[in-house]
Amino acid sequence: MSLTHRVPDLGALELLLAVARHGSLGRAAREVGITQPAASSRIRSMERRLGVALVDRSPRGSRLTEAGALVTDWARRVVEAAEAFDAGAQALRDRRDSRLRVAASMTIAEYLLPGWLIALRAGRPDTAVSLRAGNSAAVAEALLAGDADLGYVEGLAVPPGLDGVVVGRDRLLVVAAPRHPWARRRAPLTPAELAATPLVLREYGSGTRQVLDSALAGHGGVAEPLLELASTTAVKAAAVTGAGPAVLSELAVTEELASRRLVAVPVAGAEFRRELRAVWPAGHRPTGPARDLLGLSRPGD
Repeated sequence: MSLTHRVPDLGALELLLAVARHGSLGRAAREVGITQPAASSRIRSMERRLGVALVDRSPRGSRLTEAGALVTDWARRVVEAAEAFDAGAQALRDRRDSRLRVAASMTIAEYLLPGWLIALRAGRPDTAVSLRAGNSAAVAEALLAGDADLGYVEGLAVPPGLDGVVVGRDRLLVVAAPRHPWARRRAPLTPAELAATPLVLREYGSGTRQVLDSALAGHGGVAEPLLELASTTAVKAAAVTGAGPAVLSELAVTEELASRRLVAVPVAGAEFRRELRAVWPAGHRPTGPARDLLGLSRPGD
């Protein structure tokens, strides 16, 4: 039989110590926050479990039996050990809560995370946050290596070895500078035209490239890129300067579209929508600041 079935729980031991201090079951019950009948029942249950009488009850109060005094001495050491255990666990939580390591794909890192982190700081001003921005593959690698507590990725699915939850949805747009011939087209591009045209693109491993490759796989695949760049900002800058058309998140080009520095080019017959996800190592649900940031980034939470 395990110790759980042989040894009284901490609540019962704390009650016994209170009886020893006050010499009264009623005052002991008030100290631990239960009724006197509940305290009496707990003492009787402990006596049955141990097989000895612990408390003599009389109209003048309650006093420990000889066995009760001995058990109380042992109980004190158990409770002190539990208090030390609790203090150690709290120290671990404080250390965990003092920092948060986030890894995020470029679009989320640049356009969504700043607002979430500002909200997190309002609730956890003492938590130091570090942010590693990279493509979705790099985010997965950081989480699996233990170098990040929470990640955010864009793409078609949760990367292997991770669990995740959808925190938003996005779509990719084909964009071009106003002087590019596509900006003056009246008919939408066909997927075959898009696939055959060298574009300014994100690198392999990015969620943007993953979605584009999947959407055009049945139309000949993506042509050799005109430029292949490692950040959303770089791709956008190249498109604005007229280097060539690009495929970018709608989140990333809102201002450029509004100011007409870029023009959205419609594409008929291809799906460029994607889900944005928070991710973490499989089986290890976020805790502490990571749990709070996850809640802030989920719609409706």
